[in-house]
Amino acid sequence: MDQTGFHEARQLFDPDEAPARPVAGRLPSYIRDHRKRLRERFMTGGAAAMPDYELLELALFRAIPRQDVKPLARLLLDTFGDFNRVLSAPAERLRVVKGVGDAVICELKLLEACAQRLARARVMQRQVISGWDALLDYCHTTMAHRETEQFRVFYLDRKNVLIADEEQARGTVDHVPVYPREVAKRALELNASALILVHNHPSGDPTPSQSDIDMTARVGDACAALGLTLHDHIIVGKSVELSFRAQGYL
Repeated sequence: MDQTGFHEARQLFDPDEAPARPVAGRLPSYIRDHRKRLRERFMTGGAAAMPDYELLELALFRAIPRQDVKPLARLLLDTFGDFNRVLSAPAERLRVVKGVGDAVICELKLLEACAQRLARARVMQRQVISGWDALLDYCHTTMAHRETEQFRVFYLDRKNVLIADEEQARGTVDHVPVYPREVAKRALELNASALILVHNHPSGDPTPSQSDIDMTARVGDACAALGLTLHDHIIVGKSVELSFRAQGYL
């Protein structure tokens, strides 16, 4: 590889490393130094050593390699509230924020997908009842910051190992349609023996509504008719989850 090719390849892995070009094409030294300090602090102390806006800056470095991203990081946090809500914000809402383009959206959605994939790996094909905290972490990671309701079903085998995690429906900010017979039918298709219902409340309050209670009862009846066990129904709020079983609704 010639010298030009070397510099181009190096830039792919570290956008702050400018190839051989006029000085005008380089980042100002104070921005380069700032980015270097953030990276060193992250590598030394991890995420705990950094406030949300600096962690978000790190995420934006690759998407916007040639400008100061601190103002955009702060604007995103001011707009959506916290780091998690920035990552989980719909692409169409991110796009209206000044300074956000396809590269930024791709970077943020990639981080969100990675977080969900890691959380999912901790629960799939594992015994759910003995790994309940991991299951709640996964529910919170994937659903707590959604702006509309989502209804998911975890299907378990005879040993309560999670064999499928499926989204059944999406709805509005306060309603999601659920069809109990379809939930039970899908369990039979998967040869599942038990299931756990999960949905989120975009309001942040996991207190079940009467329609939540009624729907759960209908799913329970459909499961009982087919010899299936309904272990629980979890409602995911912004910072806490509610278990129907623990609260006496099941």
